[in-house]
Amino acid sequence: MPIDAGSAGEAQHLTRTERLDRLPFTRAHRRLLGGSGIGWALDAMDVGLISFILAALAQEWGLTGGERGWLASIGFVGMAIGASLGGLLADRIGRRQVFALTLLIYGLATGASAAAGGLAVLMVLRFVVGLGLGAELPVASTLVSEFAPKKIRGRIVVILEAFWALGWIAAAVIGYLVVPLDNGWRWAFLIGMAPAAYALFVRMRLPESVRFLERNGRHTEAEAAVRRYESSAGIPAPLPERTYREDGDGVAPAEPAAVTEPHPEPHPEPRARWTDLWQARLRRRTAGLWIVWFGVNFAYYGAFIWMPSLLLSQGFDLVDSFGYTLIITLAQLPGYAAAAYLIEVWGRRTTLIVFLAGSAVSALAFGQAESVATILAAGMALSAFNLGAWGALYAVTPELYPTALRGTGAGSAAAFGRIASIMAPLAVGYLHEAAGLGVTFAVLGGAFVLAGAGAWLLPDRTGLALEET
Repeated sequence: MPIDAGSAGEAQHLTRTERLDRLPFTRAHRRLLGGSGIGWALDAMDVGLISFILAALAQEWGLTGGERGWLASIGFVGMAIGASLGGLLADRIGRRQVFALTLLIYGLATGASAAAGGLAVLMVLRFVVGLGLGAELPVASTLVSEFAPKKIRGRIVVILEAFWALGWIAAAVIGYLVVPLDNGWRWAFLIGMAPAAYALFVRMRLPESVRFLERNGRHTEAEAAVRRYESSAGIPAPLPERTYREDGDGVAPAEPAAVTEPHPEPHPEPRARWTDLWQARLRRRTAGLWIVWFGVNFAYYGAFIWMPSLLLSQGFDLVDSFGYTLIITLAQLPGYAAAAYLIEVWGRRTTLIVFLAGSAVSALAFGQAESVATILAAGMALSAFNLGAWGALYAVTPELYPTALRGTGAGSAAAFGRIASIMAPLAVGYLHEAAGLGVTFAVLGGAFVLAGAGAWLLPDRTGLALEET
């Protein structure tokens, strides 16, 4: 039975964003979360696949540790550029448009990678894949956070992030079953084309952000989107009642001339600029957020892009290394589940710091592990804590900026983090050869500590509306 969130008369005095914030979690929210989450999982599958393909290509093409590091890092160069450009585009042309475009770009480039005949061609294609991946992630979390009711917004965004675990698990399954086959890495890339087809669904079915529509003077579409979510909750919308129809580009009024907006908005605001993130009231949170993104990216990609290869170096064969990586990857799910629960109980900042601390300890333990049992135990702990921290970080990030800067702020933080993800695969390749597993994971643990220090600079906005900056 729907939860009563007020009468039509009461809603008449609320802004559209306040009307969205008062709603319970509805079927419409579930569709948005599922639609965005599938795109998120496909992203993770692509990123995860390269970790298994690297190990296979090391044997088939005789790649050195440095060459494998560059092949992994070039995708993150693209992700850094894509994250920055994607956030700016999301604030200018819309969240949904950028989400669909980026899925199409990296899906097609991933499929083309299956035909690569050498390292240079594959690196170019991985760069293009990175452009799409980097732009999509912050845009998807921004879109979901702008529709989520404020009382459960953090939990919903963490659940969105949990789709990453599903995608990485899918990559591990493909890595275990497909990549060891003859030319298996090429078949794995072909499977990675799925996002290109999914982009069509995104373009047609997911809604555009109400806040974005309002800022750009598209009030009729914004009103219709809010009414759809209110209808899903069984909650009356403000009077007078109006009829809307679906069209190919979203929602439009059946009789435009008869519509009178209950909450007229000012003319569209000036375009977002990157320098606005460093104004006095936002400077501390921007600096802290960039530090967290840098540390988490360095530690996560340094560990997990190299995980199958590191296990190979410990004396395990290709199939066993992939199997152990699959087991370690499965631990991401309880990590996300714990973060999704605790983020509304402990708050954003505390949850993030605790999971980062657990990640640091687990990284040190993994570096000292020698037996199969200790490797799996430490690896699973690292997987759970690390991905729980990712979930909390994606919940925190969109909440720190006003609507006009939300896409730019999230995208810029992600782009800065991608600098670390570029450095990490290169650093781990050389560091492991020079100093061994223990020192390598001690450095990764230090990156988690750095991220925790950055988290202390962030405000905790648990339960607050997005506009209360």
